[in-house]
Amino acid sequence: MSRPSSDAEQVLRRLEWTVLRRLDGLLQGDYRTLLRGTGMDLADLREYQHHDDVRHIDWNVTARLQQTHVRVFTEDREMSAWFLLDLSPSMDFGSGELRKRQVLTEFFAVLARMLTRHGNRVGAMLYGSGVDAVIPARGGRHHVLRMLHTLQARPESAGTGPTRLNELLESAANLVRRRSTLFVVSDFISEPGWEKPLGLLALRHEVVAVRLLDPLELELPDLGLIPIRDAETGEQLLVDTHDTGFRKRFARIAAQREAELRQTLARAGVDTLELSTDDDLVDAIMRFADLRKRRSRLSGGHAAGMHAAGGQLPSHLRQAAA
Repeated sequence: MSRPSSDAEQVLRRLEWTVLRRLDGLLQGDYRTLLRGTGMDLADLREYQHHDDVRHIDWNVTARLQQTHVRVFTEDREMSAWFLLDLSPSMDFGSGELRKRQVLTEFFAVLARMLTRHGNRVGAMLYGSGVDAVIPARGGRHHVLRMLHTLQARPESAGTGPTRLNELLESAANLVRRRSTLFVVSDFISEPGWEKPLGLLALRHEVVAVRLLDPLELELPDLGLIPIRDAETGEQLLVDTHDTGFRKRFARIAAQREAELRQTLARAGVDTLELSTDDDLVDAIMRFADLRKRRSRLSGGHAAGMHAAGGQLPSHLRQAAA
């Protein structure tokens, strides 16, 4: 991997001052609200109490002592985290100041630095038209800088065909053997077939789906007659956004996809952070922290633009023009 650039240093330093410092204050040091440990160490044995998880009963000790005993665990303080980064063509879309790819980069940098500051290791798998780069999990700020430089130096993906997110997830299942936290950072605009691999990953690892989106993917304003290019295939299309019927069909298709995607992620058993290109990164991460706190309480504490994107639009929303 090449030497980190000064651009990567500037970006990381800016995020450390503007995002990480705010998160430190808001989380009050409790970064583990966001990032659970990857394993459990046996700390003690004690008699069973009515609120204990029956899965923690030690049957050998129970039989020997004739009294039900449970294992008491402490969370493994060291974590390995992997970022599965979707860098397919649709990630270059953005209707405002930021594209989804830029939001992905900043989210990665913040979370990776948050982890490495506490002695954990981070790695990444990069998907363009396929899984084309794997960065081994290591610790330290310098490692985060190198990874950030790799993302910044990477050219935009050419629209050569549909995204197959299942390839990224299946590759992760084969590569990451030790239980880890996996951040799947994608807009989930993909060919079908990724749902089962995601669910299988969630059985072995703690999986967080970081779903990126742009407001223009949900609802179109009246912009008149505009040319749109399919980010995945490069196909050109001329649409009349002045047509009220078209905008309503667009919004209906987008809402239907939203509902289906959320249901799919829930069925896979993963937590989801939705991150829009017009979101404040700190606010989004704190929303996710609140979700984790609520989940922890419910489980009883047991571990269980047009100007920016060249007029591109993901293909799943082009149905509205039909």
